[in-house]
Amino acid sequence: MGKGHARLRRAGLAAAIMLVAPLLGGATGRLTSLDARLLAAHNLERTAAGLPPLLWDDALVAVAGEWGDALAGIDDIEHSPDDPDDVDPQGENLWLGTRGYYSPESMVGMWIEEKKHYQPGIFPANSRTGNLDDVGHYTQVMWRDTGRVGCALTETADNEILVCRYLTAGNVEGERPF
Repeated sequence: MGKGHARLRRAGLAAAIMLVAPLLGGATGRLTSLDARLLAAHNLERTAAGLPPLLWDDALVAVAGEWGDALAGIDDIEHSPDDPDDVDPQGENLWLGTRGYYSPESMVGMWIEEKKHYQPGIFPANSRTGNLDDVGHYTQVMWRDTGRVGCALTETADNEILVCRYLTAGNVEGERPF
């Protein structure tokens, strides 16, 4: 086994431990260790595919939180507007679900479920259905050049909204996701 493979295996094991650590420690709250569990959910899928794990970025958390607060004000999700002058644009995944029901793993898991529609190739021709919306969240999670993620969860009276921001942004036309 090569050094790179061993490193990825250790990272995958570390991600798995982070997922179960709240349960082993007796803290079983639905959102206990939210940041660590969101990161681990991302990295479990990435390391399984041989990609390096993402690092948590508090600056991205802050930006995600600002946009999440704006979305909570309209109780809906829509992507933040792109800034054409931004030299380092961020990627973004959004999720909305019934308040108090979903775990962090299931939130990210809904993006990862898009894997069933994914086909390798040059972006945006990566959907078996022909619809980019069927794989766009998954490809952002898995984008090979993305190294950092930060997520924020906001609430409305009825819903929770998860915003995850990514650097380097994925879903770039003409490139392979991974």
